[in-house]
Amino acid sequence: MSLPEEDLTCPVCCDIFRDPVLLSCSHSFCRSCLKQCWDTRVRECPVCRRKASKSPPPSNLALKNVCEALQQVRRQITEEEHLRCSLHGEKLKLFCLNDEQPICVVCQASKLHKNHDCSPVEEAFLDCKNKLELFLKSLQSKMESLKMLYRTSADMSTYIKYQTLETQRKIKSQFEQLHQALHDEESARTEAVKKEEEERITAVKEKMNKLSAEMLSVTETMSAVEKQLKEDDLNLLKNFKATQDRDRGTVDGLDDMSGLLIDVTKHLSNLKYRVLEKILDNVGYSPVTLDPSTAHPCLILSEDLTSLHYSKQPSCCPDNPERFHVSAEVVGMSSLGSGSHHWIVETGSNQDWLLGVASLSAPRNTEVAARPENGFWTICFRGGELRAMNSPPTLLTIKSKPEQVKVQLDCSKGTVSFSDPVDHSLLYEFTQTFTEPLLPYFYTQSTKPLRIMPEKVIITVLQQ
Repeated sequence: MSLPEEDLTCPVCCDIFRDPVLLSCSHSFCRSCLKQCWDTRVRECPVCRRKASKSPPPSNLALKNVCEALQQVRRQITEEEHLRCSLHGEKLKLFCLNDEQPICVVCQASKLHKNHDCSPVEEAFLDCKNKLELFLKSLQSKMESLKMLYRTSADMSTYIKYQTLETQRKIKSQFEQLHQALHDEESARTEAVKKEEEERITAVKEKMNKLSAEMLSVTETMSAVEKQLKEDDLNLLKNFKATQDRDRGTVDGLDDMSGLLIDVTKHLSNLKYRVLEKILDNVGYSPVTLDPSTAHPCLILSEDLTSLHYSKQPSCCPDNPERFHVSAEVVGMSSLGSGSHHWIVETGSNQDWLLGVASLSAPRNTEVAARPENGFWTICFRGGELRAMNSPPTLLTIKSKPEQVKVQLDCSKGTVSFSDPVDHSLLYEFTQTFTEPLLPYFYTQSTKPLRIMPEKVIITVLQQ
């Protein structure tokens, strides 16, 4: 190629011509470079400033062919250099298995690769290609998992907003109930004060009426006495006894003014305490609260999280790892790791349930039997029969289906017992050394609810 490289360079972009065009002044430019110049300036040659024709400039085919040939030579040189060792200039015919890079025969004999295992590049190409294909498959699988996690995260974000609104609504509802209870109690107590006011005023008015009558009687007596004093001696003596007897008719007790005021102490003494005590009589404490984040989508929990029932229509909840994914199960909120605990579950007309405790690490994403070897200590009622879920299950003899079941966990003794709270009869007891915290456990596939019974709250006053 006789032309020097600078003659093949566009004066605008200073690079090899791409689709060159020729102006009437014999200067050539890339078509795109010339268009850019003309878009911003007048239509003239960017080099000599000679006015250009209004017609589109023709392609410089000869220059285009020379430039394309130059580019082809450059690519070939680059490819050849790519296939040669950068240290020795020899062709890369081997692949070092230790360093996982192509080398030449001189590299193989050098200290860097002398004792390394090598293979021909053709064989290494096939091996590496297979490995990369497997790696690509693993990356594709990882990408699918990441996409699934991303979708789950997006679902969780939406569900968190829903949870926030629902929780706020339920909090507001319960406080409205408390406000209403306080308002009703306030109304009742202010009405009691008003009623006592009316009774006291009535009593005072009655006393005032009696006092008025007595005052009238005394006035009349005084007039009679004054008149008697003006008469002669004999008439005074004749009417003396009658005048004396008139005063004996005075009503007794008119001077007793006690007990007429409002009994303020009765209405205000320890008012807050007595109102709280009365409200607590109607508000039970649940020893176990269900954890909605663990509930299977087909389980419907009550607003106060103390009852559950089954629904064939699953709820829209995220697939979080804490949730039971396969079976209609849920656990309590608080883990129990020490001490003694008990709760009573009302089974009512539910004919398909399991109750007991589950270990904190019990599996939740696979279907396993709720038995001790899997971290569950439960009893099961199904098909009209009650069983302790051992391996195999133990059929329990009962007179009738229990309407309530008391579950008692004693961590120090290592026992989980089940009894009928009505007659206190023991249904079954597991003995186990627990190595991790436990959670109250519930299962049902019945539309009839299981309900955790509330316990009465007792306020104790400590005397100082």
